[in-house]
Amino acid sequence: MMILLMMSPLLLAVGEKVLNQIEQQYGSQARLRVVSWQSLIDSNRDKSVTEKLEIVNQFFNQMEFVSDQQHWGKTDYWSTPLEFLSSNGGDCEDFSIAKYFTLRELGVPVDQMRLTYVKAIALNQAHMVMTFFSTVDAEPLVLDNLDGEIKPASQRNDLLPVYSFNGDGLWLAKERAKGRRVGNADRVSLWNNLRQRMSREQRQ
Repeated sequence: MMILLMMSPLLLAVGEKVLNQIEQQYGSQARLRVVSWQSLIDSNRDKSVTEKLEIVNQFFNQMEFVSDQQHWGKTDYWSTPLEFLSSNGGDCEDFSIAKYFTLRELGVPVDQMRLTYVKAIALNQAHMVMTFFSTVDAEPLVLDNLDGEIKPASQRNDLLPVYSFNGDGLWLAKERAKGRRVGNADRVSLWNNLRQRMSREQRQ
């Protein structure tokens, strides 16, 4: 299950053929969004981790929130970053996934990042955020589309953590710390499907 995440730093590179396909399917603005994303990656590799978190969080939080049912006609669908940008919208999983893989491309280690399922208390519904751990025992920072400001988890009392995962594993939440590892992320079927589609995109 580590194959996708151990690929070269050009994991998210998009060629001219794919850009032309995106423009044909979604229009010229879609192409511009993807080109802007590629430019963000190319021009920010040498920034500090703090700067990378801010830049990526702000970039994707400009996107439109659209439910999977409205956008894809499905109850639950995890978009690849390319699908998210091309189609100009997505839900909380899509925001978080796009941030995760873009930061991975910018050199932020996988073991410092998690895709974290929470309960959004005010909305009384499940929600996903991306969390960043500066060290193993550090309190995580939360990158979220509901609140555009990156904050420590202790300042997000509106979120109740449930479980988290990344390319290395799956954890049950323990308050606002890393939690207890319970296996590999390949237990999450939507994650497996997402990785397969990202691999296919890279072969185009």
